[in-house]
Amino acid sequence: MKDTQELFEDAVELLKQLIETPSLSRAENATADILEEYFSSRAIPFTKSGNNIWAFASSFDRNKPTLWLNSHHDTVKPNAGYTKDPFLPTIEDGKLYGLGSNDAGGPLVSLIAAFTYFYGQDLPFNLIMIASAEEEISGKNGIAAVIDQLPACDLAIVGEPTLMDMAVAEKGLMVIDAKVYGKAGHAAREEGINAIYLALEDLQKIKDFQFKKVSQFLGKTKVSATVIHAGQQHNVVPDICEFVLDVRVTDAYTLQEALDELKSELNAELTPRSLRLQSSHVPEGHLILKVGEKLGKNTYGSPTLSDQALIPYPSVKIGPGDSARSHSADEFIYLKEIENGILGYIQILETYAAMLLKN
Repeated sequence: MKDTQELFEDAVELLKQLIETPSLSRAENATADILEEYFSSRAIPFTKSGNNIWAFASSFDRNKPTLWLNSHHDTVKPNAGYTKDPFLPTIEDGKLYGLGSNDAGGPLVSLIAAFTYFYGQDLPFNLIMIASAEEEISGKNGIAAVIDQLPACDLAIVGEPTLMDMAVAEKGLMVIDAKVYGKAGHAAREEGINAIYLALEDLQKIKDFQFKKVSQFLGKTKVSATVIHAGQQHNVVPDICEFVLDVRVTDAYTLQEALDELKSELNAELTPRSLRLQSSHVPEGHLILKVGEKLGKNTYGSPTLSDQALIPYPSVKIGPGDSARSHSADEFIYLKEIENGILGYIQILETYAAMLLKN
């Protein structure tokens, strides 16, 4: 077991390597190689599937509960506002700059450091570290591709920048293609049934729409019309109007339930593009909630999407860094945040272990 100062130094060095290695979603093979080297150099056995890598802290015991530690090593594209080289890790005034430093490199290396701290220890739970790919696009070759290859877990700790506050619920996402049908006709002769006017009735309903159920942590489920298209010629009454709905679903609903409620109120034909990105919440009474309370963690519902949406087990989202910096120009994380993140993860796992043994 390494001391925490050495773990911190190793984590910063690992993060520098990840920053200087482009790892856009679907093209994370080079950062996967870096993570392979990290585990190999420490004689930690691991498994790789696609660009996803995972390792067990000790031999798996089916009689013990299982905890996952998960964060991602892919990034978005650097935006045009960067004044620094996004792939050059630079430390200034206690900040480590670089693309992916905050989202989610800092949480990732902090989780790996905590995992390394516990590696080989006799824990009252199985501990698995999962570095996933394609999180930024909720890709099918990310965490979703390996869930069936892993033992089910009693809790997943998802590393994302939350200022080490604990997100105990997260909104899901459903994108819906809507179609309203009219009847084509010549505009000059007032023929046909204008699909645009029919769609306006639905769009007005959407503007004022209130879902019936409200979440304790996440508040209201929200639907927004974001794209619309109708017509091809100025003199033809359009027979179809198509629009897109963006639905941010709280843990009060499954995606199917939210879809059904919209269908009951709208005339349009509604077709969801996917029902994969579900909302999530920690069940009432789960041990991690007691751990959070004991450690004085702020709990909240997160409006942003993560791999939680694809993990079909109880999960919390917590990590060093600030979500407000994610995807921003000149992204950075404070070195102190990484240090505190490592210590924070260790404290959470130690407290979880102690409470588990006590119960």
